[in-house]
Amino acid sequence: MADKRPIRTDIPHSARIWNYWLGGGDYYEADRIAGEAAVAQYPEIKAIAMQSRRFLIRSVRYLAAEAGIRQFLDIGTGLPTMQNTHEVAQSAASDSKIVYVDNDPLVLAHARALLVNTTDEGVTTYLEADFHRPEVILADSRHVLNFSKPIAIMFIGVLGHARSYEEVRRVVDTTMDGVPSGSYLVLCDGATDDKAYVRMCENYAKTGGDPYIPRSSTEITGIFDGLELVEPGVVPIDHWRTDGAARGVRGVSAWGGVGRKP
Repeated sequence: MADKRPIRTDIPHSARIWNYWLGGGDYYEADRIAGEAAVAQYPEIKAIAMQSRRFLIRSVRYLAAEAGIRQFLDIGTGLPTMQNTHEVAQSAASDSKIVYVDNDPLVLAHARALLVNTTDEGVTTYLEADFHRPEVILADSRHVLNFSKPIAIMFIGVLGHARSYEEVRRVVDTTMDGVPSGSYLVLCDGATDDKAYVRMCENYAKTGGDPYIPRSSTEITGIFDGLELVEPGVVPIDHWRTDGAARGVRGVSAWGGVGRKP
């Protein structure tokens, strides 16, 4: 599929800044400047980036190794980095199918090159789509995924780009309504419990990049309404299925959880 939009190198982009924070090399000068400014304002942002990736790894490993899930729809993939969804899932279950979804042309270019199967039995592919259009994502992913069997829906640090909480709920509810009983929601996002983090997000919006809006822990928990939460529920992401040695003293300013559709 041809990319519909050019890559803008003069405006910072969250996926590329995330890559910069994680020590990658897939970013431009505008991203480095915005990333360094964010770290100067809120040094803990690098910990949030790293803990978000570790939360993804733990949640995918739990779903593939313990919950028996073999299909993953990773929406808002971001740039490939350490232990991507397909690598974690297929290491636990070689026949896992993963569909990555993103609408950024740089992400898609890297997806073509790097997001490839790690096993002969599995499937790894990508869709060019915007998370604001869940109906399109569901329709297109049917070409790969079997919607008569459970699917893990993943939103890792992306729904802050929705303009309102109502839009967040619409996107998630529409997506979960489209998958069968036994499917799972994996979600985490920045939270408002640290005012310095909120100010950093407000300052980022002034750079011209797509604004990111943190939600309260109550709002993030509310996204899981109607689902059966996996222990320990919706918590700071460095407290989700970790031991004490892996946890921050007070938890990073990002909350997440995993919920099963009854």
